[in-house]
Amino acid sequence: MSTPVPSPSREPRVVAPPEDLQEMLNLARLLESHSAPAMLLGPDGEQIPLPLEIYEVLRQVVNAMGNGASVSVEPIDRQLTTQQAANLLGVSRNTLVRLLDEHELPFERLGASRHRRLRLQDVLAYRERKRIDRRSRLDELTRQASEDGLYDVDAGAYRNALAEARKS
Repeated sequence: MSTPVPSPSREPRVVAPPEDLQEMLNLARLLESHSAPAMLLGPDGEQIPLPLEIYEVLRQVVNAMGNGASVSVEPIDRQLTTQQAANLLGVSRNTLVRLLDEHELPFERLGASRHRRLRLQDVLAYRERKRIDRRSRLDELTRQASEDGLYDVDAGAYRNALAEARKS
């Protein structure tokens, strides 16, 4: 007879890594040394193979916790409040509301309410777009600085030139 699985809560559950990371590190080494998914062994001895997708998530969770990070696994279609989305993006709630007003991120309103909800997947996609954009701008600045010979300038001369420019 199987035990019923409780339905998942809509509230995120964050799990902190164990105090003693040795078992987590042992598991991480085991997972890294095998490319094929593992088998799940039930308490009654029943074995079933883990689907590759589950195996990859397990590897990521173990890796993060092995590095001392807390983890949360959530459905991608999850709805976030504006505060939750702001926290995820590392911005203030006011900044997030401005992004919504400027149509940078899609959102839904709850009925006639003024409360807005964002899909986790949209927030993650926005974060990735911004990361790519920042990387591209940094690469362009680096290329321009290299072309202008700024990497060949002595640090002291650079500081002096900067100080002179600030006086102007």
